Amino acid sequence: MSFSILTWENRSLRLESIPSGRYTQIMTNNTTQQSIIAAARRIVQRDGVAHLTIEAVAREAGFSKGGVLYHFPTKDSLIEGMITSFLEEFEQDLARALAQEEGPGSWLRAYIRSCQSEEIEVETINGLIAALATNPHLLEPMRQHYRTWQTRVERDGLPPALATVLRLAMDGLWFADLFGLASPSGKLREEVILTILTMAEAHA
Repeated sequence: MSFSILTWENRSLRLESIPSGRYTQIMTNNTTQQSIIAAARRIVQRDGVAHLTIEAVAREAGFSKGGVLYHFPTKDSLIEGMITSFLEEFEQDLARALAQEEGPGSWLRAYIRSCQSEEIEVETINGLIAALATNPHLLEPMRQHYRTWQTRVERDGLPPALATVLRLAMDGLWFADLFGLASPSGKLREEVILTILTMAEAHA
């Protein structure tokens, strides 16, 4: 038995068969990597980035050290995996929000809604904290995403300067949540987000 997947090659779609055993191995590897990344997030959240080691992650995940090293040969590669995982989760949230929007400013409004959770999932951003504390160069994947997002903002049908200000406002709220910098809560938070959304809708 085999599974067929669509691949993009020479601007045309073709079917490529993958043996079922290979497909199962890919899925197993992905699941194992997710388990390792989840364990790394828990360690950083609970014990701090100083305690993020391959040995600690292996114990937390219930794997051997060699098992972790097979998927993440270095601590830096593990942190990079944590950041990539966060970005993938955010992109999924963004896609769901975008499906509910239409017209000028739709992408920006989806971005605002994806960033607005007051109960920010601390585990999903611990990779960012770890990267800042150990090797800022590991933030390059996030920098690339932000460059792409800024391009989308500027081409979203709103005045580019206004759209950029609103994007930066949501980023500021998100980072205030992340670092505990007197971020607004309750009714004030709701009014802040509503104000940003209203400004993004008024020019649609």
